[in-house]
Amino acid sequence: MGDGEPSPSQPSYAPLPHPKPQDAITMGDGKAPSSTPLPHPKSSITSWGDGKTSLPQRSSLPGLTPPYSAMAPSERPQTVDIQSEGSPYSSHSLTSDITELSAGKWFFYCLYMEKAGRYLFFWWLGIAFHLFLHVECAEKAPKRHILPNNSTEGQMPFPAVKLHKLDDHVVMDNGIVNLTLSSPSGMIVGIQYKETENILEYRFKESGRGLEGTSFRVIVETEDQIEVSFTKTWNSSLGDDVVPLNVDKRFIMLRGVSGFYSYGIMEHLDGWPALNIDESRIAFKLNKDMFDYIAISDDMQRTMPTDHDRTTGQVLAYKEAILLTNPQNPTCKGEVDDKYQYSRDNKDDLLHGWISAKPRVGFWIITPSYEFRPGGPLKPDLTSHVGPTSLAIFLSSHYAGPNFRIALRDGEPWKKVFGPVFVYLNSDLWNTPSTLWADAKKQTLIEIKKWPYDFPLSKDFPNANQRGAISGRLFVFDKYMNIEPIPAKSAYVGLTPPGDLGSWQEETKGYQFWTQTDEMGYFTIRNVRASTYNLNAWVVGFIGDYKYDKDIVIKPGIESQIQLGDIIYKPPRNGPTLWEIGIPDRTAAEFYVPDPAPGFMTRLSINRAEKFRQYGLWDRYTDLYPNQDLVYRIGISDYRYDWFFAHVNRKISTNNYQPTTWQISFDLRNVVETGSYILRLALASATYAEIQVRINNPIAPSPYFTTMRIGKDNAIARHGIHGLYSLYSIKIQGIELKNGTNAIYLKQSRGGRAIVGVMYDYIRLEGPKLATC
Repeated sequence: MGDGEPSPSQPSYAPLPHPKPQDAITMGDGKAPSSTPLPHPKSSITSWGDGKTSLPQRSSLPGLTPPYSAMAPSERPQTVDIQSEGSPYSSHSLTSDITELSAGKWFFYCLYMEKAGRYLFFWWLGIAFHLFLHVECAEKAPKRHILPNNSTEGQMPFPAVKLHKLDDHVVMDNGIVNLTLSSPSGMIVGIQYKETENILEYRFKESGRGLEGTSFRVIVETEDQIEVSFTKTWNSSLGDDVVPLNVDKRFIMLRGVSGFYSYGIMEHLDGWPALNIDESRIAFKLNKDMFDYIAISDDMQRTMPTDHDRTTGQVLAYKEAILLTNPQNPTCKGEVDDKYQYSRDNKDDLLHGWISAKPRVGFWIITPSYEFRPGGPLKPDLTSHVGPTSLAIFLSSHYAGPNFRIALRDGEPWKKVFGPVFVYLNSDLWNTPSTLWADAKKQTLIEIKKWPYDFPLSKDFPNANQRGAISGRLFVFDKYMNIEPIPAKSAYVGLTPPGDLGSWQEETKGYQFWTQTDEMGYFTIRNVRASTYNLNAWVVGFIGDYKYDKDIVIKPGIESQIQLGDIIYKPPRNGPTLWEIGIPDRTAAEFYVPDPAPGFMTRLSINRAEKFRQYGLWDRYTDLYPNQDLVYRIGISDYRYDWFFAHVNRKISTNNYQPTTWQISFDLRNVVETGSYILRLALASATYAEIQVRINNPIAPSPYFTTMRIGKDNAIARHGIHGLYSLYSIKIQGIELKNGTNAIYLKQSRGGRAIVGVMYDYIRLEGPKLATC
């Protein structure tokens, strides 16, 4: 969340409105309130009050300011997020001249080298926004062929792809798209599409965009395909100030294709100095006079504010979040803009981009496979945001924490191909943005069907004939739910580099290949690179991770498919379920997500889906529970309305946040004092939090269990609904419980900051094996 620094002035929070669903009823305890309380959203099937437990009423208060720390600028450490875009927990101190150098830069990849106890800051692969001189373009670039808008492949053959080598630029042209690259640095400095001279931003210098290539070569040049390479190589004679990494940036253009492909190859050879790679991405800065409409999904589409609107707006709790006070588009006034609001999971981030109004042009990033992205299918990351900016993310620590990096130590050799990704352009002079979006979705399906591409010529990118596959059927067996194993439908199954159970979430160096089972539990993972893997899985509706007990060796060749047969996952289980809260799906999406405070509403989506993307929801807990904390009564409360989506601190005053203790109240009978009960705590996210568990005594001097300090994924601040998954199994001796009403207290004990906390995925209490409830 930004850098956690304060804004000098902030708008106040107004009382929280009642966001109950249409079929919900207003609930109460049968007593007239002494003041005007906040109505408590509740489903029609739930009733309050049993004469035993008094639950705290949610109430509304006068305005409160959003959370932030009060560090004066002179007191702030000179730290820089290595993304150059802000990070709440950046720990790498850099000199002020580096800070100035990084400000406002857009780049492909960002990394730093650790040597002799100090950090160095590097960029490479540059930004993808435009600047080459128009005079130079007019004088040196040959006039290109422009296709008529109504031409199609069936009506007129596409011209041959051409490569023009100028003094310090290379131009790839297929008659639809003209791509200009600086040479030998390999920076994208211009994209011409049909009659549109340049869709990229041109008001920037061409230099200083990242670690530049030093050598250019043509890989192939035919009438149907051009592939070019820009490389940078390292050797010890270059010294400590040059990052020890070989880089190969590739660009491909094909005949008749409305766009181009790009991929990169990084290599760290045996014996080279230690290196950390924290971020790897392609960033496109589009022409701000053209592009104003963003499309992330079917639901998340809208006209966007501008970069200028952000500069004239009000910084909120962190620098990425801006309240738009005087935007050029008056419909955006009073909204909050934050790039993290547009993040997507790896499995969903296959297509996103921008559309311009005049002319009607679509710019799209298509990622047909996320095999090269670490973190698995649920790893969230940035997509497109105000700029207008579009990103092809390969690696970043967002929603995972600063340790989510490629850390190369002790001369470790490593090599990886990132991409290819496809930059697709389309146009339509008459129809609405939905037409361009629909066409881009069709193109995405075409690219997915073509994966793995057969045209990249690097020997490090294997085609389909050089890859293998594995198939099988996954069952799940929980004897307290079914007496026989049942098919694990819609389970996620993946091949990942070898590691401990669940380690694939934080694995960054290798490739991952994921799929989902069908209704009967069958799965096939195709197009897998030849290597040794672990087979991992997790099943919606069940806690924990599955890992096959043997390594999987994939050999090259389409005929070498492994038939695994039936495999069975036995999730953690000690005894029968006494009660449960939530759905085990690794997110907090099923819990109560409030509306944002008035004055902070952002029209992020067409149908107002995914409310968790709104700004400032962490402080809504204080509005709901200003004096007493959440109490959840088993059998009465409904987690959809009575369990706040994030266990955060309560705001006492500006810069003063107090730990909170949630209570789960439940009845037991026939307690087995000599038996063992198991409390399962599945977390969907954690940020510098500590959950302490106490049984029937909220003020016990020592907790019965503590997680200790956990998590740095920062998903709460970044408008996520999950980060890194974790599972805790806590054994409770029967003597700690009693017949009748019991209470488990969950205290988030780390106060001081607003967004310190956890998001629960699922909570369950299991009885002893022979217990009744």
